[in-house]
This record gives sequence, structure tokens and C-alpha cells, in this order.
Amino acid sequence: MADRSKIAAGGEIGRGLSRATVAALREAVSPLDPDFERLARLAAQVAQTPMAAIVLDDGERLWFLARRGLEAREAPAAGSPWAAAIEAKGADCLIVGDAAADPRFARHQMIAGPPGLRFFAGVPVIVHGQRVGCLSVADRVPRQSLDEACVGGLADVAALIASTFELKEESRSKARMAADLVKEEWRHALTLEAGKVGSWVLDLRTNEVTANDIFRRMFGLEAPEPLRFEDVMGAIAPADVPEVNAALARAFEQGVDYNVEFRVGARWLVGRGRVYQRDGSGKPLIMMGVNIDVSDAHEAAEQTRVLLRELNHRVKNTLAMIQSLARQTLKKKPDPARFIEAFSGRLKTLSDAHDLLSDRDWSGVGLLELMTSQVQPYLLDSPDQLVLDGDDVRLPPDHALGLGLIIHELASNAVKYGALSQASGRVLVSWSLTRGEEQRLNLVWKESGGPKIFKPAEAGFGTRLIERSLDKVLDSSVALTFPADGAEARVSLPLRVAEPGRW
Repeated sequence: MADRSKIAAGGEIGRGLSRATVAALREAVSPLDPDFERLARLAAQVAQTPMAAIVLDDGERLWFLARRGLEAREAPAAGSPWAAAIEAKGADCLIVGDAAADPRFARHQMIAGPPGLRFFAGVPVIVHGQRVGCLSVADRVPRQSLDEACVGGLADVAALIASTFELKEESRSKARMAADLVKEEWRHALTLEAGKVGSWVLDLRTNEVTANDIFRRMFGLEAPEPLRFEDVMGAIAPADVPEVNAALARAFEQGVDYNVEFRVGARWLVGRGRVYQRDGSGKPLIMMGVNIDVSDAHEAAEQTRVLLRELNHRVKNTLAMIQSLARQTLKKKPDPARFIEAFSGRLKTLSDAHDLLSDRDWSGVGLLELMTSQVQPYLLDSPDQLVLDGDDVRLPPDHALGLGLIIHELASNAVKYGALSQASGRVLVSWSLTRGEEQRLNLVWKESGGPKIFKPAEAGFGTRLIERSLDKVLDSSVALTFPADGAEARVSLPLRVAEPGRW
């Protein structure tokens, strides 16, 4: 019996009570757990007693997890036969014939008071090497002892109780791990969804691809049927397939990470991945990876390249224009003071036009804004000297720079010789758009109310500048005439039809 009892009760193992262990076991067991209730009933049947209990002891309190013939749910551990049964060294089963007559237990509330236990037998329950409780049977009348078969049967039931504790604790731990895993999977899925990341697993043994919904949408493969590797490759732009195959080959053969950019329809995707499982010979079996849509980044990079080319073009044009202005101004006005005066005004006109264009990212300038910025500084007494007649028109950059120079020269000449040299003078600028195969802007500058003027005998640089400032705008024309009542200029230039949001 001794050998059998040692196997059942775990041998000579110290009690090693742990409150944390007992608390964990209590959490793993629901109140009135039917499995433990059945084991308590089995123990009572084995010992032929009216009472049985499965008790946990945390060192201070006894916790009755299952009971038969008893009402108590907890009791003090000190001075109890249950604590003695758990702590007993070398005893397989503690048997107390009459607890009321035993000075160790006579004063315990369950002996001295209800239910008035007299006979007691207890076998320790050992879980994870620790004596955490016991299986007990009891009666309200004294008994001499239990036969060997009863003691062996109680030891077997105690072993079943220990195994049941371990199974329930393991089940609870697995349930918690499963719940944590579900939470982690949801967190992972939400992270991928927020980052618009398509994840995939490629089984190279079957060529099947397991992927999330984002990946399916990226490749236009949203049907519920299983994905094949061939389906994914078929969605990639044919021109990019060789590069994708080369990246896969490097990952399979050299063990480097899969890293490639390719197109699917009009979208650019980045593929990242790694072989995570190989067979004994090194042949790849499982590959995992992600895809990220980088179309916006590609578009931004292309826009940057376009802007840099445009900026380079603008700078070259502006430098050429400044060089021409300086050369022609110096030719007509060799005196340094007069050169500085004339050249500074023209240079400021270019600067103002550049400022307007820069403020609008070189997307174009409104004609009304350009007109007022160039003419208003020359008005003598009242803004009424300038009359603008026409709906606002968005001018492309080259048009704005050339037309700005023309307006500046016209205003400068009007201040020196024409309508703006007198308070009674007026300048009417009117324009309209003609529509056909090509949209054109037709603008007229007409002075009146100023001194009588005459056509100059020789065209000066200002006149040539007016007539040639739109040379970079193909199919444009400028006609300057000098009626006696005031100078008149007619400008005609084509306007490009803008793409949505651009000029």
C-alpha cells in the first residue's frame, strides 16, 4: 500500500504552499464544479461516509471547492485536520478516529461546532509538485479506521483530483492564449488595414497563395476562390514580370530578401518577402511577404522631376531675357545713370512677375492681377485712370512673363509721353476670348486724354521690347500704333487648354 500511496499522493514531497498557486487553481475552477462534485461523491462512496470534501489550503484559509454532506464554503486552516493531512510527513492518509477527543483539532469550529465532525480521513492533493489541498471524508460519529482498500481508493481519487486540476488549469491557460492570439491577430489585421499593406503566404509545394483582403484588392483578385501563384503573376504588368521573376529567383537561390517594384494596372506596388521554410536540401517551401501601394510616391517623384525640368527651363529663359534687356538697354542708354534707371525698372517688372508665379507654384497668373501690379504704380491721382474691361483669364507662365514686360513698357511710355503723364489721361485695357480649335486672348491697350503724340521716327528699344516680348509664345502677335489721341497696342496670343487643376 505504501508504494501505491506514494504514487497517488506524489511521494515524500514537501507542502511548499503557494498562495499564488492556490489562487490560480481557484480561478481555474468554477463554483460547484460538476467534475469535482462527482469526485467528492465518489470518495464518499469509497469510504462509505456521509460527508466528503475537496479542499484547497492557502496557508490561512481552507476553501471547499466541492463538498458532500457539508455546507461550509471556507474555514480557518489553523488547527484543522485538513491542514494536518496536507502537512503530514511520511503519511499517505491521515486518519483521525475521534477529532473531538484529539487535542490538535478539538477546538476547530467545524469540530466543536456545526457540523460537529468526529471521524476524519484525508489524503493530500499534489499539483505541480506542491501540496495545495486534500481530499477528505468525514462522519459525525467516531470510527476506528479505514481498511486498506478504502485508503487505496481515496489515494486514487486524490490523484484524479490533481490531474483534473492540472487539466483545467491547462485548458484555462490555452483559452487565455487563444483569446490573446485572436486579439493579436485583430491588432495585426487592423495595423495592416490602416497601413494599406497586403500580406501573403506562398506555399511553393502547391503554388497556393493565402492573402488578406487588401492584397486581393491590390491585384484585382477579390473572388472568394483560392489564389494561385499564376493568378498573382498574371495581374502584374507584362513589362515588369521579368524583374519580379529575377527577384524571386534571388530569394530562392541566394537566400536574400525578396524586394521589387512593379505595376498592377495603373498602380505601383512594392513587394517585400522572405523564404521562411526550406527542406533538408535547402529547397524553399514557404515564403511570406507584404505588398505596399507606392503609387502616390511615384506620382510625387514624377511631379518633382517635372517641376525641376520646368524650373530649369524658366531660369534659362529668364537669364536670357535679362541678358537681352541689359544689352539692348545699354546700347540705347550708354550713360550709367540712365542705364541703371531704365534697366532697374525692367528688371523689377520681371521680378514682380516671378514673385506672382512663385506664389502660385508657377501654375499661372490671373490677367487682372498682372495688369494692376504693373500699371498701378504709375497712376498719378486716381485709380480711375486705369479702366479694365474683361473677365479674368489665367495666363500660363511664359505668357505672364512676356505680357508683364509689354504692360510695363506701355505704362512706362504712357507716364513719360502719353496719357498717364497728365491727371486727365485714361488708359482702357479691354480683352476678350475667341474660341475655336484654339482658344485665343485678344487684348487692346488704348490711351486717351493725354497730350497729342506722334509716331517716333525710329523705333527705340522699348518699342522693340513691346513687339518682341512674346517671341517665346508661338503664334502670338503684338501691333503697336500711335494715333494722335493716344498710343494703342493690340496683343493676340493662344491660350493652352489646361488640364484639371493645372495650367
